[in-house]
Amino acid sequence: MKDLAIALAGNPNSGKSTVFNELTGSHQHVGNWPGKTVEKKEGHFQHQDFNFTVVDLPGTYSLTAYSQEEKIARDFIIERKPDAVISIVDAANLERNLYLTLQVLELGVPVILVLNMMDLARQNQLSIDEDKLSAALNVPVVAMTAREGKGFEALKNAIFDIANQREVKRPALSYTSTIDELISRLSEVAVQTSGLAQSYNPRWLAIKLLEKDTDILDRLNNDSGQALIDSAEEISKPFLKDAEFSFETQMAESRYQFIHQVIQDVVQRPKQRVESPSDKIDRIVTNRFLGIPIFLALMWIVFKLTTDVADPFLRWVEGVIGGPLTHWVIAILGILGLSGSWVESLLVDGIIAGVGGVLVFFPVMMMLYLALALLEDSGYMARAAFVMDRLMKGVGLHGKSFLPMIVGFGCTVPAIYATRTLENERDRILTGLLVPFMSCGARLPVYVLFAEIFFPDNASLVIFSLYLTGVVVAILLGIVLKKTLFKTNEVSPFVMELPPYRLPTFKGIWAHMWERSSHFIKRAWTLIMATSIVIWVLLALPVKGGGSFANTRIDESAFSAASSIVSPVFAPAGFGSWQASGSLITGFVAKEVVVSTISQVYGVEESSEEAESAPTFIEDASFIVTSFFTSTWDAVRSIPLVVGIDLFDEEPEEEESLALMTAVQNGFEESSGGHGKLAAAGFLLFTLLYTPCMVAVAAARQEFGSRIMWYSILGQLVLAWVVAVLVFQLGLLFNIG
Repeated sequence: MKDLAIALAGNPNSGKSTVFNELTGSHQHVGNWPGKTVEKKEGHFQHQDFNFTVVDLPGTYSLTAYSQEEKIARDFIIERKPDAVISIVDAANLERNLYLTLQVLELGVPVILVLNMMDLARQNQLSIDEDKLSAALNVPVVAMTAREGKGFEALKNAIFDIANQREVKRPALSYTSTIDELISRLSEVAVQTSGLAQSYNPRWLAIKLLEKDTDILDRLNNDSGQALIDSAEEISKPFLKDAEFSFETQMAESRYQFIHQVIQDVVQRPKQRVESPSDKIDRIVTNRFLGIPIFLALMWIVFKLTTDVADPFLRWVEGVIGGPLTHWVIAILGILGLSGSWVESLLVDGIIAGVGGVLVFFPVMMMLYLALALLEDSGYMARAAFVMDRLMKGVGLHGKSFLPMIVGFGCTVPAIYATRTLENERDRILTGLLVPFMSCGARLPVYVLFAEIFFPDNASLVIFSLYLTGVVVAILLGIVLKKTLFKTNEVSPFVMELPPYRLPTFKGIWAHMWERSSHFIKRAWTLIMATSIVIWVLLALPVKGGGSFANTRIDESAFSAASSIVSPVFAPAGFGSWQASGSLITGFVAKEVVVSTISQVYGVEESSEEAESAPTFIEDASFIVTSFFTSTWDAVRSIPLVVGIDLFDEEPEEEESLALMTAVQNGFEESSGGHGKLAAAGFLLFTLLYTPCMVAVAAARQEFGSRIMWYSILGQLVLAWVVAVLVFQLGLLFNIG
């Protein structure tokens, strides 16, 4: 079976990822480009006895190598020389999308043009003559609607045909007579230059030399390359003397003129502009008065879904892990003669309590990612950035900076990398400093746990307020930084594409949910499990008293001793116990670990009566099935809670869950002198504001340098401590809580 390599290129919002997912299905993996932190997607599919490797290049508008995404896309095509490049364009915005296609064709590789989103083109009453377009560009053209699964068989056949033929035809694009002559002369020199013709397409290399592409000039910084650069200078110098514009500007203008002429020939438009459904919706959604209230209302719905609708499934996972799973592990260890041993303590008190304490929040994460995927796939997320532009201008940024912040609601790490979409270095660094104040998904389990313990009647409101507080703090801090460290009179322009509204598909939503949620699962079974084991060892290791290993009082353990060193720092904030301090320290590894640590250090012993009356395997299996259906019905009944309608009668908490919640509540009441709610509020605010996880810190160092990273770490720690102390002390002063 022959192996062939295919690359997918396209503008953002062209449907490139949908095509990739449909072609490769489950046969794909995600990593990073070598030496880069930009995500790399690669997958496989088979067709007519050929094995195709598909690489999804970063979405970009051109191949000028001004941004890292553009450079990666261009380098892959130049260096890997794929058997074909699929250029995916939005059929409803063909004129804008074809610029990238022309640049790919100039690289001298076989190209297939995919007219995606044909359904939207028809909605806009656009008629595209595919045969004329194919003839004008000298490439095969495939029309499809990827999100509906239409056109993929034709695309696979086109890939097979072009990969076999590897026939490359240049479109009938001509520049000015002068530029065409210079390209021809430089191409001949490039062909005669040792080694260059094998590495680069000579015509493309000539174009880049005339454009004075800095990346290419750096690549040619050797003896033979320098000779070619000198030839380009010598040949072009006489023509630049009287030129009004640079060659780069003239060539870009020629490309746009060629594209405009092609569009005139192949696209038929309605005589009068048709107002699309997206335009009608945007009159309301992006309204200067209604935009922000609509955004806040949608965010409120998101958090009601994650707290109320996901809660029954959270209880189900909690019951399965604390019940049947724990029972089965203990039973197996009993059969192996390890009952009561340190192995049982490690598995039950360490791994199950630690990892399980985080995994119970998996349904909450799934619901959060479901809501974000719906907003993203529908096209609303871009509107959110547009709506927030006026607010962001007060920080010295623009709406485009709000997109990384929205990404930060899922995870801080990709949000930091998303700052690369900002052209201005000052904007990138300032946005990167503000992104960690967006409550990432890893903080959500902490919010849910403490909101249910201390504010059960207003859990949704508390969680929503924390997310909103993060945004407000980021804006206020941005204003301060704008007037001090980042003071400038420069105003960055805000240009943003608003994709059309679309009805999200199940396949697309599931892909988004699983991609993000699987990351949570991987962290649970790797980083969080490793941390849980380390914490268990420290809890099992005695440093005072007469206990032995794995038979140690928690308050006499090494973890207690280490945490007690730091705990006085948090005493003014009301949570100066070693348990709370220890969980915040381990939270630097990953914010989910705060919950797993609390589950371990506040662990509640199972009573002897419960141990003796352990259910049978059949009873446990029956519990898993019946409780799942009960939870599903409860989740359905929870949906009206979004608008304040309660269909539930009061139900008692599960005893084990209630025991842990009581232990946490008593611990905070004791450390705060009877002001547990105030201390919990300070703890939540500290969790919101303090340093993100170590992976996010590493990403910040890679993107912005060590100096900015340390500013971020120390600044967030100080800010979090000051806010937590102020909340607790002012609460005491005014007798609140």
